Amino acid sequence: MSRVPFYLKERLGTLRERVLREEWEASKLPSWERLVLTWAVLMAFWVVVSGSFIINNLALGALVTLIIAAFMRDLLTEDIRRSGNIIEKLLYFAFIYLPQYLVIMAFRLLESNLKVAKNVIFMDINPGIVKIKTDLHSDTGLTILANSITLTPGTLTLDVKKKLDETYLYVHWIDLETLNREKAGEKIKGDIEEWLKKVFW
Repeated sequence: MSRVPFYLKERLGTLRERVLREEWEASKLPSWERLVLTWAVLMAFWVVVSGSFIINNLALGALVTLIIAAFMRDLLTEDIRRSGNIIEKLLYFAFIYLPQYLVIMAFRLLESNLKVAKNVIFMDINPGIVKIKTDLHSDTGLTILANSITLTPGTLTLDVKKKLDETYLYVHWIDLETLNREKAGEKIKGDIEEWLKKVFW
């Protein structure tokens, strides 16, 4: 039997992986933008934790967080989509994206708590594990999505499987409403995935 079909399949897989890698590299932020974004996040965290607005404290915080940001810039911001300038990204995230996420999670938590309470009171539990597809490919986006699903009562993300251009989450659902992958994905992910796709690739 000829090995040509196997060779072609392997070659196509290699080419697809290379194209995806090039797209990913092209969508990355420049190094200086990653540094500024990381520094802004760390400095905000410094101000919140220290709770002090004394000039000496802020200067020390700016210096320390800048040093840390220089080493951590790829860790925190490598997966952010490349769109708009740095000021636009910071303002959008602080005043639009973060409040949107908090509102979405608040409603999802309230809804899920009521559903779980109803399931417990009426002993109406139908647990199961469902495999759902996600359009996110970045590690940061997938981590936030998986943690958001896990934070919501009644669901628990068990595993993430990444292939070349497809990513799947295995989720334990306390009340398995459907086995259809698309419908289950819509119910479990809700608006969280759409929000994450604005920020992460």
